[in-house]
Amino acid sequence: MNFEPTDDRRMLGDSLNRYLGDRWGFEAWKRVAASDAGHDPAIWAGLVELGAVGALFTEESGGFAGGAFDIHAVFHALGRNLVVEPFLGTLLAGRVLAAEGGHETMLASMIDGSEIVTAAFYEPQGRYDIADVTTRAVRDGEGWVLDGAKSVVPSLGLAGTVLVSARIDGDATATDGIGLFLVPSDAAGVEIRDYGLIDGGRGGDLTLRGVRLDAGSRVGGAAHAAIEDAVAAGIVALAAEAVGAMGFCRDATLDYLRTRVQFGMPIGKFQALQHRMATLAIEIEQASSAAINAAAALDQPRHARERAISAAKFTIGRVGALVAEESIHLHGGIGMTWELPLPHYAKRLIMIDHMLGDEDHHLGRYIALGAAA
Repeated sequence: MNFEPTDDRRMLGDSLNRYLGDRWGFEAWKRVAASDAGHDPAIWAGLVELGAVGALFTEESGGFAGGAFDIHAVFHALGRNLVVEPFLGTLLAGRVLAAEGGHETMLASMIDGSEIVTAAFYEPQGRYDIADVTTRAVRDGEGWVLDGAKSVVPSLGLAGTVLVSARIDGDATATDGIGLFLVPSDAAGVEIRDYGLIDGGRGGDLTLRGVRLDAGSRVGGAAHAAIEDAVAAGIVALAAEAVGAMGFCRDATLDYLRTRVQFGMPIGKFQALQHRMATLAIEIEQASSAAINAAAALDQPRHARERAISAAKFTIGRVGALVAEESIHLHGGIGMTWELPLPHYAKRLIMIDHMLGDEDHHLGRYIALGAAA
């Protein structure tokens, strides 16, 4: 496998890093993370103009790239710079809309940044199981009525429309019988509880009580496969973001070891600390390889794709926790202070582990997929 990005993807990543280096930074992150919106419209508009959203979608969908490694390039830069804008929800919802077709106008609005759409696939009782859907969609003449609840929806408070999974028929955990619906966030019966996450981003809980939708609100037909594909793309994105964040933690820790003096010499001269940094560097390379492997598998048949995706998510969760803990430990007490970017990157790495399935969930899933081979 060729681990080198193409020139176009390298330029995309470099452009995003330069833009964020000039206009984003830790002080901007603190300001946005402390705000009620958790969002900077000017930064979002700038990233849209640079093509960060368009890169997530194919030309047929109105974007200009849309491959797994394009997603990887964008999210690696976001992770490196600790960006909290609504990219994950945009990717999840947009990938489904693009796959199902017939939503070109909404996709165009998402790509040009004029509309934010997010995806609500998970429920409190289901944890990470996308098939555990108790939200119900019942026919009402030509339309539908939705009742139910979704939890920890990314960037819910910013979204004008939410792509919601709901059960049309079948048992509560059956993969069959699930539909997808576009729900306006201001529709009657929609309740949104928006809140900040520990990493500075935003999430929300969505409650639907007798929400009436017209026939055109339904997206596609049987939805489980489309949701699974979107979640796979989301995990490719999160894995790349985590590797970007790990790279920052590694570099910040190396810089600290080179400059912090104790007993008359930089502490990076101490062999025990060198060994720990060497282990950390090797583990980050393993995580990077797993993220690249997942990106390479995104367009493969389902079984191969899902095994690679779960392997990457497990590796990212394990290594992310190690990087967070070791980086803070090697910094000492200063590594826990609010004024230093490092602990906020550490929190983001831990949060990524709990998004779209944690380490334990994906280890079990990887084993189950192997047994089913």
